[in-house]
Amino acid sequence: MRARLHPDRHDCLMHNPWNEYVLPRMTDQLLDNRTVAGYRERAAAGLTGEVVEIGFGSGLNVPAYPKGVTKVIAIEPSRTARNLARERVGATTIPIEFRGLDGQHLPFADASADSALSTFTLCTIPDAGKALSELHRVLKPAGTFCFVEHGVSPNPRVSAWQNRLNPVQQRVAGGCNLNRRIDELVTNSGFEIQSLDTFEMPGPRLTAPWGYVYLGCATRR
Repeated sequence: MRARLHPDRHDCLMHNPWNEYVLPRMTDQLLDNRTVAGYRERAAAGLTGEVVEIGFGSGLNVPAYPKGVTKVIAIEPSRTARNLARERVGATTIPIEFRGLDGQHLPFADASADSALSTFTLCTIPDAGKALSELHRVLKPAGTFCFVEHGVSPNPRVSAWQNRLNPVQQRVAGGCNLNRRIDELVTNSGFEIQSLDTFEMPGPRLTAPWGYVYLGCATRR
């Protein structure tokens, strides 16, 4: 739910008080709960070695990293989110390095990372397909991409509301989209999905447009 911007547009984010100062704090509060923490743990379980994480945010994934992770390279454009992450980063023994602002343009060599992680990020990246292609490029041939994202629901009534609400959602939530088909984005970017669980998050019916989850792992084709 956070914007992933090209470095030459980073100043635009910084000069938008809502996106830079308010949204990161809202996201930190809304997604810091036991239910979502469980999804993070399930997604992160397949990570090993050096991990590229796009949309690092406030570091809510840090407690979920498994023992096999040796280093995390964090991609996060928001200075506020990086500041919010300091305590979580300081509490882990896993080295975490911030080295980029934009998931669409990763500053890494081809086939240089062991794993990749994205959680509640692909909804907001302007060109999610390009970001996924970048992850495909930087992953080693046997590399694994793990994800948990919200996206379009197979329920026609819910998806109709997602389409209606999407323009407003984009304006108030930093570009977040409610109606992206996460599984198709992943497979169309050169990945082969090895496991995928899709489900509705528990909650009131009114929250259904925001609550359809795609949780899985994929490997390079």
